[in-house]
Amino acid sequence: MSPFTAEIIGTFLLILLGEGVVANVVLNDTKGNNSGWIVITTAWALAVYVGVVVAGPYSGAHLNPAVSIGLAVAGKFDWAAVPAYIAAQFIGAMGGAFLVWLVYRDHFSVTRDGLLKRAVFCTSPAIRNYPVNLLSEIVGTFVLLYAVFSFTDASISDTNQVVGLGSLGAIPVAFVVWVIGLALGGTTGYAINPARDLGPRLVHALLPIPDKADNDWGYAWVPVLGPVLGAITAAGTWAFLN
Repeated sequence: MSPFTAEIIGTFLLILLGEGVVANVVLNDTKGNNSGWIVITTAWALAVYVGVVVAGPYSGAHLNPAVSIGLAVAGKFDWAAVPAYIAAQFIGAMGGAFLVWLVYRDHFSVTRDGLLKRAVFCTSPAIRNYPVNLLSEIVGTFVLLYAVFSFTDASISDTNQVVGLGSLGAIPVAFVVWVIGLALGGTTGYAINPARDLGPRLVHALLPIPDKADNDWGYAWVPVLGPVLGAITAAGTWAFLN
């Protein structure tokens, strides 16, 4: 599998499961209706785990333009590969969002609140204050990237020994995303990923969803710019301190 394909598939699974849980919680007549924030944050963390397990061996499982940019700024990833990775991430995110709509189409139909329907696809602030909303996305993404930079592999001097957890090695990033959602996600819904927000927002704009809300393009720049700035800040801080 090529890195480009891996990023598409990994991001597709991330969004399918992450936005799938939002649909399950907020749309009418689902089995998980009103099950709450703990369910959403937990499933998003596990969605990251699934995406990383699938894409990790082939692309490093960025699944997020902010991660690709942050790694490039830190000198850990080739700038020339960044555009292709970002394109793949957007393709995967849009595909995942589309499939969520297909799976939950009946529940979109019986949900009258357009804001809840839009919430399946993209984030919005609990209190609209653009500077603070931007700061929230910057801080959340800073935590994500700085933690990623700090991950270490086990080592052993005997080269005949196998060291590592295999697919279980993807668990740490899932824990990081989980705690970001629980601790910092209450302000904006913690996009911390431009593709995760903008790609599905575009899908929401294109789909024939009855009674849907507008796409809130006035806010859409926040979950794009904030994660990028947070990633750059984390990369610069990590490079300075290390």
